[in-house]
Amino acid sequence: MIELVRHIQSRDPANPTTCEVIFGYAGFHIQLFHRTAHFLWNRRLRALARFIAQIGRWMTGIEIHPAAQIGKRFFIDHGMGVVIGETAVIGDDVTLYHGVTLGGMGSPDQKGMKRHPTIEDSVMIGAGAQVLGDITVHRGACIGANAVVTGDVPPDTTVIGNPARKLGTHKPGVEAVHAYGLPDHEVVDPLIHVVNGLVRDVKSLKEQAGLAQPEKRPERTAPDYAEIWRGSGI
Repeated sequence: MIELVRHIQSRDPANPTTCEVIFGYAGFHIQLFHRTAHFLWNRRLRALARFIAQIGRWMTGIEIHPAAQIGKRFFIDHGMGVVIGETAVIGDDVTLYHGVTLGGMGSPDQKGMKRHPTIEDSVMIGAGAQVLGDITVHRGACIGANAVVTGDVPPDTTVIGNPARKLGTHKPGVEAVHAYGLPDHEVVDPLIHVVNGLVRDVKSLKEQAGLAQPEKRPERTAPDYAEIWRGSGI
C-alpha cells in the first residue's frame, strides 16, 4: 500500500502528504475495501464480498464489483460516481477520474461471459467517460472527458467525443495529455477546424461572386432622459 500512496502523490498535482492520502483520498480507501472483497469473492464468499463492496460504496461513492481485476498503482482521482463492472480487467498504472463507467453491454443470457472492458497499463480515462462492452483500451491510450467508447482504442492514442473518435497519437511513454484525459491543445475537437474552414470558404466564395454584404448593426441612440423624467410623473 505504501507503493500506492507514493504513486498517488506523484500523479496528483495537489502534491498531498502521506497522511492526506491515507485519511482523505477516496480512491485510496476504496482499494482497501476492494482488495478485501476480491479476496472473499475468490473464496466463494460472495454475499460477504458484496457486503464489503457495498460498505466501500457508501463511504466513497465508488462502486467496484468484487470480481473486477485491478492491477498495481491504480489511481482514482476524486472518485465520486465511478462504476467498475464485474468482468472488467485493469492493468498497472491506470488513472481514472470521477464519473467514469467501465460498464457492460451484455444481455441477461450472457452470464459468466466477459461483458466489461479490459484496460491495459498506463491508460488515462477522463471524467465522465463511458467505456462500454468487451473491448480493449490498449497500453498508453487516453480517453477524454465525457467520451463514449464502444470499440477498441489503439496503443498511445487519444480519443474524444460521443461517439469516441481518434484525435491523435503520442510517443510511447510520453504523456501528451493534461488532467481528465484531455489533450494538450487549445482546441480539442478536430471538427471545429473543419467547420471553421468551411465558413472561411463560403465567405470567400460570396466575396468572389459579389454577394457578400457588410454586416448592418442597429443604430443605438442615447435615451431622452428629460422625456423619461416628464413621463414618470415625478
